[in-house]
Amino acid sequence: MTMDAPGIAAWAGGLPARAGGTRVLAIEGRSGAGKSTLATVLAAGRDLPVVRMDDLYPGWDGLLGGIDALVEWVLRPLSLGRPARWRRYDWAAGKYAEWREEPRTGALLVEGVGCGARSAAPFLSGLIWVEAPDDVRRSRALTRDGDLYLPHWTRWADQEERFYAADDVRGRADLTIVTG
Repeated sequence: MTMDAPGIAAWAGGLPARAGGTRVLAIEGRSGAGKSTLATVLAAGRDLPVVRMDDLYPGWDGLLGGIDALVEWVLRPLSLGRPARWRRYDWAAGKYAEWREEPRTGALLVEGVGCGARSAAPFLSGLIWVEAPDDVRRSRALTRDGDLYLPHWTRWADQEERFYAADDVRGRADLTIVTG
């Protein structure tokens, strides 16, 4: 298998559905590693829905809360044959906003820090770890989000550090992709 989008899609297509009839592929890694870009590339032209952890975190201190939301609002309902239904966090307003719904489909991508957590693992068909050097990640994240993210970079990185120390997501990944 090659590590391009068609190769990854072919690999993922052979994975078992573990969330009801839905094959869930998690794209995990630290901020700025390239998770969102990979998810966008994989979804393009394949009509694959994507749930982004950025929509689930309840603010800058909400990494663990986002994981809980992923399991309770998205993965568990899919496993029970129901659609995924979650509230989108409005970062500007600092609170959850409208509900969104993703009907049950044969496949779903989830991307973001925490989507490969142990609590999500029973529902995941596959787990991809995306990584890049720290300086590349920081540059990407700050270029992408600019002044909005800058005051929170260290705060978020500390949460990532604690989470990954407690939950060896990288060590459980089925596939590792290095970017940058």
